[in-house]
Order: sequence, then structure tokens, then C-alpha cells
Amino acid sequence: MATMEELMQKAIQQSTAQKKPSELTHWKPDEPWQQSCYAWDAEAEIWEIIKTTPASSSAAVDKATSSKITSIALYSWNIDFMLPCAEARMSAALAHLEELTSRLPSTTAIVIGLQEMTPSDLITISHQPWVRNKLYLTDVDSSAWGSGMYGTTTLVDRRLEVASCFRVHYAATRMERDALFVDVTAPAISPKVIRFSNSHLESLALDPPLRPTQMQVAAKYLHGGGEKEEQLAGAVIAGDFNAIQPFDANLHTDNGLKDACLELGCASVYDNAGATWGQQAHPAARERFGLSRMDKAFFCGSGIKLQAFERIGADVVVGDDKPEQKDKLLQLGFEKAWVTDHLGIKVTFGLVQDTRL
Repeated sequence: MATMEELMQKAIQQSTAQKKPSELTHWKPDEPWQQSCYAWDAEAEIWEIIKTTPASSSAAVDKATSSKITSIALYSWNIDFMLPCAEARMSAALAHLEELTSRLPSTTAIVIGLQEMTPSDLITISHQPWVRNKLYLTDVDSSAWGSGMYGTTTLVDRRLEVASCFRVHYAATRMERDALFVDVTAPAISPKVIRFSNSHLESLALDPPLRPTQMQVAAKYLHGGGEKEEQLAGAVIAGDFNAIQPFDANLHTDNGLKDACLELGCASVYDNAGATWGQQAHPAARERFGLSRMDKAFFCGSGIKLQAFERIGADVVVGDDKPEQKDKLLQLGFEKAWVTDHLGIKVTFGLVQDTRL
């Protein structure tokens, strides 16, 4: 059985090896690259590309129910790509998300941003009945990622209209990181849109640091990015921000954004009261690095009102129905067969009815 250190080294080597050569990519770094978004066609039994235009009238959108939406709950979660038993861990994570989202009132739509997805994770996601029935999916394969190893994907409530879907691949990255943007609208804010971004900022304490540059690039598009800023009711970026150095505490204020956790007093810039990493890390890693608030949500705009922030995913484990996979994880030295080393976050925003252009 490989050790955690060996698994990490192997994952880094594989990730480097699976970086896509420039001749196989079609995007320019730091610039928007339009990508497809998909809806499950139950009759054809395939994921079909949906139209993503501001005036979209996709049949997949239920106008009657979408008119009742008054808030959006954003979930963000990093599911560790380095650990074994990917299908068992991803299935358990998705079951947890299904349970959480099923408790929401009918007036709340959902957006789910996931980081460190592998190609096999996308297959697991795309086969979930509740995902097929309720959500759009931005990725059915790894073609939009800079790496063939892992990337980000976003799931969007089918009661929302998707006005645009694009990805900005960071120029300043050694790990093929990017920001995935999805613009959505609902009758309460139409014709304006809310822009949701899902990003996995650079890992480790590199010199020079790359996260400040990455957030600066992402923030440009949160504030409009060359389009009419007044078309945006609001914008949110969430994900694993790998906030492990002092400068990370200022990335939101440096870019004209608000930190949802700080706004609601969940933590302060001086402590890790809202920590999302460490509790479920390998004991050796926890002892070495302690706890940290890696996962965050930043936002801006007058068309959305922050309502709530909480952490999710604590003690979600591979179940007893999969004893072999559970034992594999425990043999690595974890106290429990956790699905990932991160807690996720849930942020709820109310929609402010203001259609001024």
C-alpha cells in the first residue's frame, strides 16, 4: 500500500505529464473561451448542448417554476483527486449534495461548483439521476481543461436560464488552473444576469506567488470584463483558493470584492474559525500544516444580497456498503474514510429586483 507522500508525488508527476500541449488547445490565456453547457435529454438518453444566449428560450427551462425563485444557494467543494477509490468517494459526496439540496425551499435555485474533478468523476456525476433531472452540466469530458488529469465543473439548476458559459485559463499557472464562469438569469432579475465563477487557485507557497495574479484576472470578469457591467446583477467567485499565506487574506479587498464568510462574521482575517481544510486531512499533514480557511466565496453587485454562509461535508465518508474501498482509505492512515480532505461551503444569495440597465 502506497503512503500518502508517495500518492502525492505520483499525482504531481501525472498532472505534469498530462498537461495539454498548446497545439491541442483553442484558447488564449487570460481571455474568455466560450464552452458548451449540457442538459440531459431523457428521450434520447444523451447530454445535449443547450443554447446559451441572453434571449434563450430553451424548452428545458420551466418558466412557471423559475418565476418563483427568490434566492440562489451556491455550493462549492473540492473532492481530492489524489486519493484512491474515486468512484466510491464521488458517489458519497454527490449523495450528500443531493440530500442537502433536497431540503431547500422551492423558491431557492442551486448552483454547484466542484474542483479537482477527474474524467472519471465527470462520468459519475453525469450518471446521477437527480443530476440528470434537475441540473445543467458544464462539462461531460475534460476537453475544456488545461490538464487531462483534473479540472473544475459547475452544475446549474434547470429552472435558471444559462445566458453564457465561458472559461478563462490563467496565464500565470504551473498547475493548469482556470476560472469557469456561468451567467444565469431568472424572472426576478431578468434581463440582468448573475455571474458565477468556479475557480481552483494555485496550490502551495510558490515564489513568486501566483494566486494574486489569478484572482486579479478573475475579478476583471466579475466586474464586467469588457462587457456592459450594468448587465450584471451581481457576481460570485467560489472555490478552493488555497489560502495559506498572509497575502491571501486581502485578495478580496485588493480586487473590489467581499468575502462572504467575513461579511457574516464566520471568521476573521486573523484566525481560522471558518477553516475548511485540516479537519479531514491525513494526520501527518494536519500536524504539519494545521487548519486553514482555504475555501472561500467572494462577491460583488447590488442585485444580490448575501443571506447565509455555512460549511458542508463534515464527516462524509465512504459507506459500509463498500468495505474494500473504505479499508483502502483507512489503511492510508486516515481516522475515517472521508471522501475528501476539504469541507465544502454553501452561500445563499437573495435576488434583488432591480431591472435598471
